[in-house]
Amino acid sequence: MGMRRAYTRGAELLPLLQSRIVLIDGAMGTMIQRLRLTEAQYRGATDNPNVMDERFAAHPVDLKGNNELLSLTRPDVIQQIHEGYLAAGADIIETNTFGATRLAQADYQLEAWAKEMNVISARLARQAADRFTRPAAPRFVAGALGPTPRTASISPDVNDPGARNVTFDELAASYYEQAVGLIEGGVDLMLVETVFDTLNAKAALFAIQQAFDDSGEHLPIMVSGTVTDASGRLLSGQTVTAFWASIRHARPLIVGLNCALGAALMRPYIQELARVVDDAYISCYPNAGLPNPMSETGFDEKPEDTARLLHAMAAEGWVNVIGGCCGTTPEHIEAIRAAVQRCAPRPWPRGYAGAA
Repeated sequence: MGMRRAYTRGAELLPLLQSRIVLIDGAMGTMIQRLRLTEAQYRGATDNPNVMDERFAAHPVDLKGNNELLSLTRPDVIQQIHEGYLAAGADIIETNTFGATRLAQADYQLEAWAKEMNVISARLARQAADRFTRPAAPRFVAGALGPTPRTASISPDVNDPGARNVTFDELAASYYEQAVGLIEGGVDLMLVETVFDTLNAKAALFAIQQAFDDSGEHLPIMVSGTVTDASGRLLSGQTVTAFWASIRHARPLIVGLNCALGAALMRPYIQELARVVDDAYISCYPNAGLPNPMSETGFDEKPEDTARLLHAMAAEGWVNVIGGCCGTTPEHIEAIRAAVQRCAPRPWPRGYAGAA
């Protein structure tokens, strides 16, 4: 029988998960891309010269596309996106920290700013969530830890299967700095997401536990894997059942899938997780279908399409947390909320005390 979890922060999420399906937000990157920001804006340019951040004006490499930097240079942009998702009904918003690790920021020569990105991003999301929180409608902040551009399990050199461009210790150190920053910034739960390599995820989970031990804070953990194609496997080769077996030792409160696939293609893998996961709630936040460069969001599905597909999963009783990944917008989240509001959440598995 699973043991009851004890959290120093984020425990208010438990009764919500038990009472209804919880909404997580949609894509941060999609919303940023909609704004068509310039290189100067990524560096901090605004219409008001009195609020410009001049620290990156002369940075030697291009910064356009470094979405995590916007938390420092254009916090108004990130705040606006968070508030859009909260207004649409999201219960959980994710910090703008998917690539805010030293390993990812090395591409922009901004490793030294990684921790500040996490602290400030968490504070921005915290402020937005607190503004929308009501006694009957609490809002939560998930500290997002992305997979990094490096992979511990797969060779970057087709001619040398044993080659690696990162070690477990390097990943853990990078994730530890990120976790410490997110905790300092005030997140309610930790989200290890878009897991294409389970060894990377295990480094993140190791680092999170170390950050918990060192800070004295213990938050709920959510882990979301990414099935990359119709094989039903992560890029590093695991089925979703094997993925669950590999990360269950960390006792995540929530486990699920996101990215790579739309809801229609993700359906059998969520069904499989719902069948095998015996000590966690289930999450699903898919892409808005397949990529479509002619679409405004870059993906096929309109809000009503994604909502209909996720309603079908919710009606089966497979999920507890749903939302959107690439190509989804506040309009998608609003449609999903309306579609599932009468659906019951997946019950906590019988025989496990867990979070109940």
